[in-house]
Amino acid sequence: MSAPLPAEDILVDVSNVDFAYDKRPILSGINLRIPRGKLVAIMGGSGCGKTTLLRLIGGQLRPTGGQIRVAEHDLASLSRRDMYRLRRRVGMLFQFGALFTDLSVFENVAFPLREHTDLPEDMIRDLVLMKLHAVGLRGAHKLMPNELSGGMARRVALARAVALDPMLIMYDEPFAGLDPISLAVVGQLIRKLNDALGASSIMVTHDVHESLEIVDYIYFLSGGKVVAQGTPDEIRASTDPFVKQFVNAETDGPLPFHFPSDDYRKTLMEVRP
Repeated sequence: MSAPLPAEDILVDVSNVDFAYDKRPILSGINLRIPRGKLVAIMGGSGCGKTTLLRLIGGQLRPTGGQIRVAEHDLASLSRRDMYRLRRRVGMLFQFGALFTDLSVFENVAFPLREHTDLPEDMIRDLVLMKLHAVGLRGAHKLMPNELSGGMARRVALARAVALDPMLIMYDEPFAGLDPISLAVVGQLIRKLNDALGASSIMVTHDVHESLEIVDYIYFLSGGKVVAQGTPDEIRASTDPFVKQFVNAETDGPLPFHFPSDDYRKTLMEVRP
């Protein structure tokens, strides 16, 4: 595994974090670090707490234990005003894009600029066209979301996520529902924009093979815990049963097919009234 980084090189530091909905535990003792300028993937089976972890880092939820620091700010100690100020420096690409359906492509990308800045309209116009040009869709700025393909919509959402040149970009299943070509295009854009902006990125995804081509580091979650981590090369070479099952899409392994329940045979043999 890679050597630990100095504290000043860490943008997001998640330390011993627990989280539960009511009394149902979701995350337990989570430790992970997101270095400045790096693209980090969080992987794991459905329901293991990946999206919940994104919400905790974004300050939408508060942990029931542990600490989360973003840009050296302890999220638990921030006032609402300071939290909103910090969020302006964070971009978010939601699953399936989540574009405003009644706004054009241009207006979707312009929205965060108008919401969070006092820039004049001519400057907003130039910035929007620059962001759309970066994702290859400057020529589509007049289109409405219902006129876009799935891949185009995801690229517009990506342009909107980076409109304010964020220090941190979070992606929730950015490849969901995309065809192989669109998936590759979006993956390369995520990598190129991260490097061009000098940002840090956290990507929650199930797409192992595309992620291994673009990310710097990977954390695997299972049962609400970090069960494996490493660089793409370390993950490819791993003999860990969980990693092998997940990377190779094997049906047998530590991740069970059945949700925990009573003994099946015993249940069938129970005497019914």
